[in-house]
This record gives sequence, C-alpha cells and structure tokens, in this order.
Amino acid sequence: MTLALVLGGGGVAGIAWETGILAGLAAQGVDVTTADRIVGTSAGSVVGPQLASGIPLEDLFDAQIRETVPEKFVPYALQEEKDHWTRITEGANDPAMAMRRIGDYAVSSAATSEHERLSIIEARLPRSEWPEQELILTSVDIHSGRLKTWTQQDGIPLSHAVAASCAMPGAWPPVTIAGRRYMDGGIESTTHATLAEGCDACLVIAPFPGGLWGGGSIEAELDAMPNVATALLEPDDASIRAIGGNPLDPATRVPAAHAGRDQGMAAAERIASLLGL
Repeated sequence: MTLALVLGGGGVAGIAWETGILAGLAAQGVDVTTADRIVGTSAGSVVGPQLASGIPLEDLFDAQIRETVPEKFVPYALQEEKDHWTRITEGANDPAMAMRRIGDYAVSSAATSEHERLSIIEARLPRSEWPEQELILTSVDIHSGRLKTWTQQDGIPLSHAVAASCAMPGAWPPVTIAGRRYMDGGIESTTHATLAEGCDACLVIAPFPGGLWGGGSIEAELDAMPNVATALLEPDDASIRAIGGNPLDPATRVPAAHAGRDQGMAAAERIASLLGL
C-alpha cells in the first residue's frame, strides 16, 4: 500500500499542531512519517522536510515546545486579512486574476525582506538538502496567479521552495525564484489534497480545513479521489483555542503542539481503521 501524507497550511501554530498530531499518532502506534509521498502547503511545507530529515519525531516535538525560537512576531489578524483579500478580489473575472491581485498586495504589504525571511526558514529546516522521500511543496505564482509545485527535480534550494510556500500575504514577502515571485500555496488551497492522487491511501492534517480564501473545500478535494482511501484530521475545540486568531504568533507554538499531541493520541485508532494501517 502506498500512503500520502498531506500537511496543510496554518502558520507557526500549524507547524506546532501538525507536529503534535504526528507525535500523538505515533505514540499510539500509528507512525505515518515514512509515507511514500508528502504534500506540504505553507506550515506543511516546513513539517514535511522535518519529517523526512530522519530526525526522530519526539525530537521534532520537543523542538516545538522550547520557549526560545528564531521566529519573528507579526501582529497578524487572520480574519481581517481574509476580509481584505475578499475586498481586493471583488469583480475578478477568474480565480487566476484574483490570485494576481492578492499577489500584488503580498508584494506591497511584506513586513520583512526576502533575505531576512529566508534566514528564518533556513533555521527551521534541520537539513538543507531535499530528502529522498517524495516531497511536493505548493506555492502560487503571483505573475500568473496559478499553482506552482516544487520537487527535488526542480533543482532549487529546499529553503526557497519552503519560503515560497510559506509567503503569507500581509506578513511575508513573495520569494523570487528564477526571476518570478511566489506566494503562499495556502491562498489557493490550504491542503492541495488532490496531489495525493495515485496513492492507495491519504491522511490529510489540516489546521485550517475551512480554507483561507476561495477555492474548493477539503471535502471536495477528497471526493475527487474516489480510488484513494482518505482520512482527515482537523482541529478539535481544544486545538482551535490553542491555535488562536494569529497563527503567526510564536507564543501559540507550545499550546498548539500539546493540543495536537493530545488530539493525535485520541484519533489514532480511527485513523488506523480508515486507512488500513
């Protein structure tokens, strides 16, 4: 059986929560870190390479609950940003045009430079090389407004692909790769779960299952893969409280990681049954 692990977007809080979920599942005997394919969007583009690095999952979890981290606080109100994206895309003729407008906003609203942002991303990655494990990272080309996926075969530094996938409009700058600029893949879809097509089973871990702006639902993405056994993990009430209203706030890391671990332990039996693990 081939397994795809789809890791969705969710900021610093999402990185911690997803790591907690995975640690909780593994603690109950459901270890999915050796999935045949990992699809990472935004937060998931960080967690994916961490998992594929060979570093033990418990060590990755312990790193999330440390108090001192190389993260920069950004006063980011997610709901206000989503409302703003809706306003600036009003009247767009198609989704690509809407993405281009959000891309223009991303360029003008960045709170830091590309260089500084890449330094933060590099500090998150335990290995600088692409892993041998199949890894697909998502972003949006701000010039075309269309999805751009990154794999080892593209020949770009892993840190650049991760930074592009994490370039949240209103906070972080789009990332320049070969003369084009790319923003957060989560703007189009927080999961891009259909990239799991071709695998036998797929586990989706989604900090923001309702999406960020536009696009289809996660349920629709899963329904589009009738030949794939699927399971979805989204935050329970305790995890929603831990993630909070500003998922870019480093202070969310510790509570989100612990809430994720508790939820993962509680969900392990169900996930194993759904996926035949």
